Amino acid sequence: MTVTHKFFNRLPVRTARIGLFAVSNECLDLLLLCPGALRYRRGVKLSVKSDYAARAVLGLARHYHEGSSIRADDLAAEQGIPVNYLVQILIELKSQQIVKSQRGKDGGYLLAKTPAEITFADVLKSVHGQVFDSPALNDIKCPPELRNAWKRLQSMLDDTASSITFQQLLDEGNDREKMYYI
Repeated sequence: MTVTHKFFNRLPVRTARIGLFAVSNECLDLLLLCPGALRYRRGVKLSVKSDYAARAVLGLARHYHEGSSIRADDLAAEQGIPVNYLVQILIELKSQQIVKSQRGKDGGYLLAKTPAEITFADVLKSVHGQVFDSPALNDIKCPPELRNAWKRLQSMLDDTASSITFQQLLDEGNDREKMYYI
């Protein structure tokens, strides 16, 4: 399938969508040949933790212009995330200087950088370490040509995740709100 999305316009023309990312047909063929790589042949699965981390950062980005912190309880309710799990994620994001916390009566969490400075890759790497990883990348028994294909796939996913900022996501959400329906 061909992707026609504004975030993927820098990728080769022949691309396919897998989860959040676009990959070339060559890399897609590689994924389809590996039975464990795709679940139900629908796409590479990221954990719910990565989804919750992205939701949390997007929620904080929506309140960035206010300059005030948001309590974890309020953010959890707003984003549909269990509060105890959200606090663990926020601690990881804080250790990577993506969010910061404020103590006190009006305490809570807020972004440590502008939404334009935070990418999807930043968030995914803060909770997982690497956007995409395959055991074959470090397996000396893996044929070099296959290892190189995995490296290309990893690079493409990293580049795509790095090209998506939370400001772009905010802008996309604002554009959708401005649409008129008849």
